Amino acid sequence: MSSSHHNPADDEDEDLDILAEDDAQEILEGDEEDGDVAMDSDGEGADDNEEILLHNDSIAYFDTHKDSVFAVAQHPLYPNLIATGGSEGDADDAPGKGYVIDTSAAASRPVLPPSYNSNPAATPNTQLEPLFSIDGHTDSINALAFTLPNGDFLVSAGLDGRLRVHTVTAPSASAPAQIKFLAESQETEEINWLLPCPSATYPNTIALGASDGSVWVLTIDPSDAQNPLQILQSYFLHTASCTAGTWSPDGLLLATVSEDASLHVFDVWGVAAAASLVTDNGQTVVSLTESDQRFFVDGGLYSVAIAPTGAFLAAGGASGAIRIVGLPRLSSSSAQPKQKSKAKGGKSEPATQAGTILAALGVQSDGIESLAFSPAPGTLLAAGSVDGSIAVFDTSRSFAVRRHIRGAHDDESVVKVDFVRSVPGAAAGWLLTSCGLDGAVRRWDLRGATAAAGESGASGLVKEWRGHRGGGEGGGVLGFVQGETGERVVTAGDDALVLVFEA
Repeated sequence: MSSSHHNPADDEDEDLDILAEDDAQEILEGDEEDGDVAMDSDGEGADDNEEILLHNDSIAYFDTHKDSVFAVAQHPLYPNLIATGGSEGDADDAPGKGYVIDTSAAASRPVLPPSYNSNPAATPNTQLEPLFSIDGHTDSINALAFTLPNGDFLVSAGLDGRLRVHTVTAPSASAPAQIKFLAESQETEEINWLLPCPSATYPNTIALGASDGSVWVLTIDPSDAQNPLQILQSYFLHTASCTAGTWSPDGLLLATVSEDASLHVFDVWGVAAAASLVTDNGQTVVSLTESDQRFFVDGGLYSVAIAPTGAFLAAGGASGAIRIVGLPRLSSSSAQPKQKSKAKGGKSEPATQAGTILAALGVQSDGIESLAFSPAPGTLLAAGSVDGSIAVFDTSRSFAVRRHIRGAHDDESVVKVDFVRSVPGAAAGWLLTSCGLDGAVRRWDLRGATAAAGESGASGLVKEWRGHRGGGEGGGVLGFVQGETGERVVTAGDDALVLVFEA
């Protein structure tokens, strides 16, 4: 197994090789023999509406949206509480609209004889009703988030630049969840993404990235009646649209990428500054731009993820390019980085790898839309590409390609990949869920081809859910949430549908 891995101990001026497709451990074609027929294929003389009905695997649906559903979010403590957001209609001046629904009303799919299961259209399907409407946006809602750690607030962000905050009262045995508008802020013209800070030390904090390249960090404090939505930080280092962001697992660092091909990792709480680990700008621990040709990705960066250890990140961009970049070792209990140590026979460890380009990966042929690391102690990195493939790298083996699944979504763009965080009675870190513009949601077992993987074992495909229209305009799955265990998957569809699937 070969790879292109840059050892931090090597001379940093040494050129990085691009990991070629020929270095892959496995290159797998998408499942062509699956029993389900794609909704936009094998339709000689068939009625399109009939095909959609025949391939609806959902156990519940929500169809109140009038146009594309761009965003979906899940409450951290009550996974049945789901927020969805999109547009009120397809007109250019249509306002944004969102809803909060409770999926607990969805009945589990019964265990039925094979003859019954062969007709999914006959399976009971629950229509969900809204608990609350998210109003006040003059353009599409394209980002939603419940704050951490307890989901005390629901935040919506729109293409109108508005950030609207709602208080969330948890459901009880006698009453459903209560949602009430709290405050609004507008600091930019258009918001691209929204993320809650995972640190319990800084609860109810959110970060957002805007089309003008700015990055904002705000906190919600309802006890301050005059200013419940407070700006903590604002950054203006990107020179083009800020396309994606991610918090480090401890919530101390915020990494963002941009169409200008820059990467900035912000020291939001000053922990790195206290340890003298910030760059010359005084705001970041890592800043890489197009001026560094070893890092530069022609066409820009569109996805970013930080490893569970916090030791490095992956930034994905145009033409299938992925850059692996080292991060400083920070601790919420101490601002001091880890030092070299040989105690008890341990291996020596560098004080910091911040900014070191550890690897340059290039297996896929088009833009990297989504990146996800498997939960600790897993060592996998999954990348979903516009070319319709999913590549899986092993971070413990010099980022070697473990698997390249071509046609993972029938040559349509892979919109999102996400690992199942916890699997009851099994080791976590092997199950990956993906969605794409083909209208399907799929789950993959990345342990390898086994008999337990069923008829699709050659590609690791263990489950497929259909119900959304796919391909062309007005089709595809634009996002999903799956909780910790992945037992239920709730989708946001470009066809104005929200579907609930059960594993």
